[in-house]
Amino acid sequence: MPRYYVNNNQQPNGDHEVHKEGCYWMPSDKIDLGIHYGCASAVAAAKNYYNKADGCAHCCEACHKS
Repeated sequence: MPRYYVNNNQQPNGDHEVHKEGCYWMPSDKIDLGIHYGCASAVAAAKNYYNKADGCAHCCEACHKS
């Protein structure tokens, strides 16, 4: 199972993007969300830190909503 991270820096729309380990767009300023079965549970974990979290359009496409 992959490890996921949430970006500490918000996007222009206010989202904090969740990335899967190995993503080309992985930020350097991030929080380790741990290992998850899929992006949905990783995004849910990210919402413990930021109420507006969303999956990366590249590595978490199934969880990218905005």
